[in-house]
Amino acid sequence: MSHPDLNLLVTLDVLLTEGSVVRAARRLRLSPSAMSRALARLRETTGDPLLVRAGRGLVPTPRALELRERVGWLVQDAEAVLRPVEMLDLKRLVRTFTLRNQDGFVENFGPDLIARVGEQAPGVRLRFVLKPDKDSTPLRDGSVDLETGVVGKATGPEIRAPALFRDRFVGVVRMGHPLCEVMMTPARYAAGRHILISRRGLDRGPIDDALAPLGLKREVVTVVGGFSEALALARASDLIASVPERYTGNLRDGMFCFPLPVPLPEISVSLLWHPRLDADQAHRWLRGCVRDVCAGITRWIS
Repeated sequence: MSHPDLNLLVTLDVLLTEGSVVRAARRLRLSPSAMSRALARLRETTGDPLLVRAGRGLVPTPRALELRERVGWLVQDAEAVLRPVEMLDLKRLVRTFTLRNQDGFVENFGPDLIARVGEQAPGVRLRFVLKPDKDSTPLRDGSVDLETGVVGKATGPEIRAPALFRDRFVGVVRMGHPLCEVMMTPARYAAGRHILISRRGLDRGPIDDALAPLGLKREVVTVVGGFSEALALARASDLIASVPERYTGNLRDGMFCFPLPVPLPEISVSLLWHPRLDADQAHRWLRGCVRDVCAGITRWIS
């Protein structure tokens, strides 16, 4: 089945508007003979004369009168689709964005991000959901607009993932804890009672791997799934939590922090989204807001 030449819609719209082959040709910058050939093609395609001679002019047929308004709207809609996107008006933007993050992001970055978004685009609402894994399906199916986190093997290869900031793990205990008053060594750190953080419920992690070459093993008293839980337990007990420093800044307020006495590589926290949203102006603006808010928080301990 052959498809009609959609370019004929523009020609038909001008012909029906002008009611003259000569004027239509002038408007489309064509020769009268080329416009006459285009009219012949339109008559063949529609099965109707469209414009018939009446004296020295042309008059539309009933079919042409029926099509005139419809064709005009079709051409306008097509031009709107192909026109460059208009400048984003943040004050008039009404939209809800879903952001998926591990616990700690909302507590640490949420207040500044909500304030920035509310000031620039009062009609925008942010929906925060917890990130239980690194599966990229929610980004692919559109149920999540934006994520933060460490890129892993489960992250889809097509996902955009520029770095937001680098982070390092620190030890955290309650104020008044015995470790607050001593020089931290690997042995003293390992001798404490620890909270292990694992979303998958594992019984060891990178810290245990770093202690092993030193002949040390820490006592893991409990395993929790997130940073908030670990810090809440450490705040109310003598347990030690080891968490990423920048990602948990506000959660650690009023607690004692110390650099880990074992070599542990820094982590890179990235901003993740699906490439279909690359050119979306509102999404691009939100990405900028997240980057600015994260870049403005620099609380490294000495």
